[in-house]
Amino acid sequence: MEKERVLFITQEITPYLPESPMSLIGRYLPQGIQEKGREIRTFTARFGNINERRNQLHEVIRLSGINIIINESDHPLTIKVASIQSARMQVYFIDNEDYFQRKFSLSDDHNNTFEDNDERAIFFARGVLETVKKLRWSPHVVHCHGWFSAAVPLYIKKAFREDPLFHESKVIYSIYNDEFPGSLNKNFKKKAIIEGVTPADLKVADDPTYVNLMKLAINMSDGIILASPDVNPEIKNYLKKIDKPVLDYVDETVYLDEYATFYDLVLSKTFVES
Repeated sequence: MEKERVLFITQEITPYLPESPMSLIGRYLPQGIQEKGREIRTFTARFGNINERRNQLHEVIRLSGINIIINESDHPLTIKVASIQSARMQVYFIDNEDYFQRKFSLSDDHNNTFEDNDERAIFFARGVLETVKKLRWSPHVVHCHGWFSAAVPLYIKKAFREDPLFHESKVIYSIYNDEFPGSLNKNFKKKAIIEGVTPADLKVADDPTYVNLMKLAINMSDGIILASPDVNPEIKNYLKKIDKPVLDYVDETVYLDEYATFYDLVLSKTFVES
């Protein structure tokens, strides 16, 4: 019987970034799912505060070299990889000199968010999917974590919908308490449009606030997980209006089994509906 394949796309993974509820899930969920007999791939961003030497990151030349065009500018995609030996798993890192060389992740040392976070998130989402295409690895489940991956469901469901590698993929989006202040760049919607994506698809993100990005991700996903106990109330209310599977928050002692069961639910539900 064919192994189920799960693609994890996450904003934070420990030990590469400090421990947090998201980074701990980013580290231990893929391992747990792999130990349950599923095949996994894990992607994150090579933020500048990740120590490459200590964590033994190295470039994968055969996967690097794609140019991703955002706002009419070319941005070369570099792929790096590291291993977590104790978990017998590899982590792929999306890198680019323009977006990921500063010594912080999403905000500076004064907690000011970076003005180009919109382009960084778009580059990250597209970079992951282009790399998975190069790997020729077709995931049954794509599980996204954190607002930085919010554009991934859009691209899978619209830009890559006819691609044989993603045609059958089901997207699960985990929502955390990772809200950023204000809005992303007002041109986020224009920059995010590529072939297969229309302005109507991005209507909900006319004003690219955190809440609206979450609504965009919810609209394009097949199942939603509340990964924090204190998710924004407006998002919780929005979830009540949609007819999709939603897994309420479960704590770290039981989440692995609950998430694995939820994958099965989403796969079976969407298969029946299609």
